[in-house]
Amino acid sequence: MRKIHLILCLVSFVLAGGYDPAGAESRTATGFVYEDANKNRTRDPGEKGLAGVHVSNGKEVVKTDAAGRYRLPVSEDTILFVVKPRGWQSPLSAQNLPQFYYIHKPGGSPKMKFPGAAPTGPLPASVDFPLCPKKEPNRFRVVLFGDTQTGSQEDVDYLAHDIVEELIGVEAAFGVTLGDLAHEAPPLWEPLAKTVGLIGIPWHNVLGNHDMNFDYPDDNLSDESFERVFGPSYYAYDYGPVHFVILNDVDSQGEGRYRGGIGAAQLEFLKNDLALTPKGQLVVLMMHIPIMQTAEKEAIYRLLAARPHTFSISAHRHTQAHHFLGKKDGWPGVRPHHHLVHATACGGWWTGAPDETGIPHATMSDGAPNGYSIVTFDRTRYAVEFKAARRPAHYQMNLYAPEEVAAGETGKTEVAVNVFAGSERSKVEMRLGDQGPWAIMQPITRQDPYFVAIKKAEAGPNPPAGRKLPGASDTSHIWRAFLPAGAPAGTHLIHVRTTDMFGHTYTARRAIRVR
Repeated sequence: MRKIHLILCLVSFVLAGGYDPAGAESRTATGFVYEDANKNRTRDPGEKGLAGVHVSNGKEVVKTDAAGRYRLPVSEDTILFVVKPRGWQSPLSAQNLPQFYYIHKPGGSPKMKFPGAAPTGPLPASVDFPLCPKKEPNRFRVVLFGDTQTGSQEDVDYLAHDIVEELIGVEAAFGVTLGDLAHEAPPLWEPLAKTVGLIGIPWHNVLGNHDMNFDYPDDNLSDESFERVFGPSYYAYDYGPVHFVILNDVDSQGEGRYRGGIGAAQLEFLKNDLALTPKGQLVVLMMHIPIMQTAEKEAIYRLLAARPHTFSISAHRHTQAHHFLGKKDGWPGVRPHHHLVHATACGGWWTGAPDETGIPHATMSDGAPNGYSIVTFDRTRYAVEFKAARRPAHYQMNLYAPEEVAAGETGKTEVAVNVFAGSERSKVEMRLGDQGPWAIMQPITRQDPYFVAIKKAEAGPNPPAGRKLPGASDTSHIWRAFLPAGAPAGTHLIHVRTTDMFGHTYTARRAIRVR
């Protein structure tokens, strides 16, 4: 009876598709990474294979052999992708999205509210990845967007006029949006990609919590629609001397719930990817939810800690903050790890009063404006420069002081400044007039005065037009000092200067009357 039972189980397994003798070999993918000399995305006779290029199935990472061939196991739900090496470029779509992957879903994605991948059919005999030579210098720039969070075509248009138009023609190697591309509106991804594609550089996209399929409780299926448009939700690539890793750290819990987490398979991919990455190379992780909120953070820290050069970036919070993770945070490395929670392109979800062009001011809840950053990489070094949308590059802070103060009260009069991209490593100084001594301003955690004032106006009898802003949050990048006692009567300039952790110095001024 036991033998009959085993036979029946085997038959059931075969009928369920668990084993296909005729197609057993198809469960191993093979193909070539090759130089696409004529750029037609097809491997033609004479186009050479590229040796030593990394290819992954989302878990294992292998190197191509001397002929450029690789072999990897696949399931019925696998995305194969090449880890782009330095000096090479994958083809780009019409929207400048890198095409470095092959989706293998023979039956396609399950039926969902928003479509996933169409059935891809049997695994091809050879899954090939074209690359073209591209000069990649040691020093280059990257554009970063936090959440674009478009909930309508109107929001996509706000992004176009507020940020995209001023970036067209920017000298940068590529750009990255750090998740929450649209506000639970996948049909907007394609018009969004077309808009961002106008910038004219390759563009990578991180999956955010508002980019998931919420109608499936299984985290493995939460990114099906995202994959259809953007490809794998996690992968890696080199540009110049820097190794970049895109992570999907949104772990769906079903019914719209989620937590920060990457799961076992992705952690295995990260481990295997970093094992093939030289220890001295700068490694940059890019994700949506801050690394400190990721369930596997300690395992990720252990993978990074022995490396002398690491940097990680997220968004999600609609505020901006620099974190320097140390022993108290569970970071086991000798030197603190720098994690940037990046400002959002949508600011406070495209809220606030519209300006004369109709675009909301979209101030974030920490009082910082919406905008983007340009990061300059130079071998193992990097420097971040925040840019407020449609503002001059030197606009890096808001300075708060009364319009007028009595002469005898100057020593009790506070001056506060919100340095939008400031951190604990920033130096902030103030002086009154052109000849006075510079005084060190002290950091203080509080709500931004400007943001508090506009929230108060929203609650008043004559609220401003536009969508209501989110509630004010405590801000980690405010500094304060007091005017010098005994300042003479007259109109004076308050000068503030700040030097950030990268050596950039910015200044701001505000007039004040002393009577």
